[in-house]
Amino acid sequence: MKIGIAADHGGFELKGVIRDYIVSLGHEVTDFGAYQLDNQDDYPDFVIPLAKAVASSELDRGIAVCGSGVGASVAANKVAGARAALINDHFSAHQGVEDDDLNILCLGGRVTGNNAAQELVGAFLNAEFTGLERHLRRLGKVKSLEK
Repeated sequence: MKIGIAADHGGFELKGVIRDYIVSLGHEVTDFGAYQLDNQDDYPDFVIPLAKAVASSELDRGIAVCGSGVGASVAANKVAGARAALINDHFSAHQGVEDDDLNILCLGGRVTGNNAAQELVGAFLNAEFTGLERHLRRLGKVKSLEK
């Protein structure tokens, strides 16, 4: 799969761990920055381009990291076609994809440990949308809000 990653200063270190892990799984990674640690950078500058690339199907999925993961989630969800969520548990990492067609995983660089992040990323990337009628119906209602 083609996976995009993005992080501000609060997620900079964890982004590196995640990038290396995704590559070890055999996926292609596109890094939207930050490319250096800068405590004055702003998460929308990195997350919005990532979300646009995922929403346009340039990428299969995305992973956005900021200090808590909240800001990254809020920013990504402003892009039509992006379905981002802050995830802190294994079940939601795969269930969000299976039922809700989640395409951007958001993590908190200051609250998610390296091993936990790898577990969540693995569950997210291994999951597939079921496409069940009830899930399509619900997604249709959400997509209608984007028009």
